[in-house]
Amino acid sequence: MTPDARRQTPDVVRETLHPGQGWSRVLGRHQALTLTDTTGRACVGLLAYAARQPLERYNMPDSLKAQYTAFLTTGRVLMSDMGRVLLAITEDTCGWHDTLTGHGTQAEVDARWGVTTYQHQRNERYRGTRENFLIELAKYDLGRADLHANVNLFAKVVTDEQGAFAFVPGNSRPGARVTLRSELEVLVVLSNTPHPLDSSPTYPCGPVELEIRDVPPPGPEDPCRIERDENRRAYQMTEGSLP
Repeated sequence: MTPDARRQTPDVVRETLHPGQGWSRVLGRHQALTLTDTTGRACVGLLAYAARQPLERYNMPDSLKAQYTAFLTTGRVLMSDMGRVLLAITEDTCGWHDTLTGHGTQAEVDARWGVTTYQHQRNERYRGTRENFLIELAKYDLGRADLHANVNLFAKVVTDEQGAFAFVPGNSRPGARVTLRSELEVLVVLSNTPHPLDSSPTYPCGPVELEIRDVPPPGPEDPCRIERDENRRAYQMTEGSLP
């Protein structure tokens, strides 16, 4: 991230997540991270960990079965493997974020869109999600063993009657945004790289604007808290375990 790519006020931090770029940051409790897909072509892979003890991390199966869903959108939460709420989706103008299909690798990117190198393409080179994740995780003494089932923001995947996955092009649109509120101190890792099922003939990636700001804590009737009884219990676990 170049110095002029980060724009900040006392209360708000703004950055641009460029195509192919990885990113990570520890969000304080009750900070909101808003991602805006400026071109409608983005797919942002997301990993989430409890910052104080990253052995606690986003748990895809528990998050989905507790909320009776196969995708994430407004009102739903990302639960940890300890039954606590890491992130809550408080706003979503996209409507569907893939939770099921994981992330791609550099080898898959090279095979699909051609080999690029830093020596020739510089920051315009095509990059894979897994490699970006590992680079960012290494900054926190985490590694390959700490990868988990990720979320693919702005991406939609459906299944047919036989259970086969199908990527849905055009799920996002220019200006679509999603806001995630941290309910603990959360390490968030992002990679603005293609979805593993995207068969676009050109490298499908566009810039994403990030904004971080402080927000009020969730009240007793917060939409994410009351979405399901399971959400209420997860919030009780979260708030009851804080110092």
